Amino acid sequence: MAMTYDLILTGGTVVNHDGEGQRDIGVKGGRVAAIGDLSRASAGETIDCRGLHILPGVIDSQVHFREPGLEHKEDLETGSRAAVLGGVTAVFEMPNTNPLTTSEATLADKVRRGSGRMHCDFAFWVGGTRDNARDVGELERLPGAAGIKVFMGSSTGDLLVEDDEGVASILRNTRRRAAFHSEDEFRLRERLGERIEGDPSSHPIWRDEIAALRCTERLVRIARDVRARIHVLHISTAEEILFLEQHKDVATCEATPHHLTLSADDYLRLGTLIQMNPPVRASRHRDGVWHGIAQGIVDVLGSDHAPHTLAEKAKPYPASPSGMTGVQTLVPIMLDHVNAGRLTLQRFVDLSSHGPQRIFGMARKGRIAAGYDADFTIVDMKRRETITNAQAGSKAGWTPYDGRQVTGWPVGTVIRGSRVMWEGEIVTAGQGKAVEFSEALPA
Repeated sequence: MAMTYDLILTGGTVVNHDGEGQRDIGVKGGRVAAIGDLSRASAGETIDCRGLHILPGVIDSQVHFREPGLEHKEDLETGSRAAVLGGVTAVFEMPNTNPLTTSEATLADKVRRGSGRMHCDFAFWVGGTRDNARDVGELERLPGAAGIKVFMGSSTGDLLVEDDEGVASILRNTRRRAAFHSEDEFRLRERLGERIEGDPSSHPIWRDEIAALRCTERLVRIARDVRARIHVLHISTAEEILFLEQHKDVATCEATPHHLTLSADDYLRLGTLIQMNPPVRASRHRDGVWHGIAQGIVDVLGSDHAPHTLAEKAKPYPASPSGMTGVQTLVPIMLDHVNAGRLTLQRFVDLSSHGPQRIFGMARKGRIAAGYDADFTIVDMKRRETITNAQAGSKAGWTPYDGRQVTGWPVGTVIRGSRVMWEGEIVTAGQGKAVEFSEALPA
């Protein structure tokens, strides 16, 4: 008897736990129901994927969508629009909004705003502070919570816990893996005079590699003392990679496409458009982060999508804000690196799908496997395209990669069995849902 599915993806090269191979995928009730030869099966909808690769849905575990409070830069709808246009099926959004996401009420408000409105699935990081340190164990288990995020170095927003005891007071109460912006605030304050008015290339001189490494060393020591698990965001230095290699029992880490693609040489051309915290640095650091990719030290990719308007970015440094767009370009930039031989397609899948599922304990996400959500990023590995500002789904309307030609392009985004984006067009209205996590499943 022929099987019937809601959706069948036919003829594509599937990249999953079996490796790479041509297989069909059958979907029922929003989940993967069968993988293999489904030529005798029928479905309500069929997607012909011949010549394309079907990847597990790409997960971007660090984005800033600016809602509530900063919607002139971005909001949950526009940020998630950019995500699905770029092949991203789920995002973890950051807490430095206005108000800050530091309580049960502010988290629930974000979940409400995102549900059925965002184009992709979502979770929200909850900011860890001195005031809520006692409560983080409960906050990290609430519906829609990605976990606890702590800023040890000042960045956009008002969240800052710079001292060891403040960090320890939070980590003593976490049970899930907590994420950190790791720059030593004390050194940043000491070095404010290193900033040169009107010269964004002085940004990595002010926020130097010592500030990053010193903070990461402190953070690992604290995590060991209190027996906590930590995740170091946006690694930007060669020295941190070598240090974290020795501490994989407690620490995972993330790399960003911009730290893998750009270098300090690009400040001359792009100026404040690539002003980030932590900064884009000298090419030796870019090479060091690639070493972390090659050796398996880096666990996940995150875009750190942090949009500002062009008018804001046009302010003279250091009045210009730090942050750039990135969620829509994560997949094409990294596929271009795959085609250039810098990593394999399977390693990209490990970083963008399997890795987030593994280290954050996502339930039914991050794999193409029976019983998992039918989330797929469908890509044409041979397609050559030029990234342009005109393609931007973000409200910000710009990308530092404007004019860059890449090989490898996302052509389809499928979320829970629904085709959301196809060939650069959003074809299904927002139906985003909160991601569930194994360590915080509802009773």
